Amino acid sequence: MREKVVVGILLSLVYLPLFAAKPAYEYYVVGDPADVVTSTTAGTVLAGGGTDVAAAFQWMINKSGGGDFVVIRATGTDAYNPWINGLGTINSVETLIIKSRAAASDPFVVARIQNAEAVFIAGGDQSDYVNFWKGTPVEDAIHYVANVKQAPVGGTSAGLAILGQFFNSGQSSSVTSSQALANPYHRYVTLDRDFLNIANLGGVITDSHFVTRDRMGRLLVFLARIIKDGWASSVRGIGVDEATAILVEPNGSATRVGSGAAYFVSSNGTPATCVSGIPLTYTGLATYKVSGAATFNLATWTGSGGTAYTLNVNGGAVSSSNGSIY
Repeated sequence: MREKVVVGILLSLVYLPLFAAKPAYEYYVVGDPADVVTSTTAGTVLAGGGTDVAAAFQWMINKSGGGDFVVIRATGTDAYNPWINGLGTINSVETLIIKSRAAASDPFVVARIQNAEAVFIAGGDQSDYVNFWKGTPVEDAIHYVANVKQAPVGGTSAGLAILGQFFNSGQSSSVTSSQALANPYHRYVTLDRDFLNIANLGGVITDSHFVTRDRMGRLLVFLARIIKDGWASSVRGIGVDEATAILVEPNGSATRVGSGAAYFVSSNGTPATCVSGIPLTYTGLATYKVSGAATFNLATWTGSGGTAYTLNVNGGAVSSSNGSIY
């Protein structure tokens, strides 16, 4: 069964054809729209964008106890609904397209998220998520699902970008590594903090499409900026490849699914040079690559079966102790 609800504010019934406001949100559901309560287990999916990894969604479905799986986004369609519904036994899959701060305060929207047994933040533009959802009841509802209900949450691409304590808000544009390394205060480096509070992601900034879009350099700039700007004395970064997801258990232990790798990078004190208009110099950044059957623990920040190496940035050029930054 598929239902659609589009909600908006009508300025006037008389002038509806000319002056109806744009819908505040869209709601789609596959399965049983009635709320169900199941036993859930916490966990977090960090997905790198591109092709979705079915195993990550099946992991969330299992942790949801077969309850209601809610996808939230600011643009796009309900394309996830039938696909997720076919991955396991589940009461319903719902998509909420939440297009404004008013929609993020709508009681129906908030209730559907709070009643979820799994919440997944789709890709899109993270600046929409920041502008529309940060500091609203939608933010509180996500926290309720993750931290009170102890149900699984996750995100891909832009949805991944907002899961850490620190994040690239994308308010101006998507900065490239070359732009950021040449000028850590480039106008496209728009960092923000304290949107979502997700277990094991305090003191962390995430990035997606990692190797495909060559984002290691900009992640190192993000770490340097967070330290230099006084937001933290230490910070950690996680970069995830496309078609790849990291599945994080409540105790911090994480496994990789999909076809790519993930990279776990630690800051190293205050960068030597991190000022406007001058290329970054920041050395000694411990890095751990997880691929194949390798694992990592976010709580202890240690890995097993992966590759450990050190990254250095000198005058905006990134080098590696093992010859490859990836």
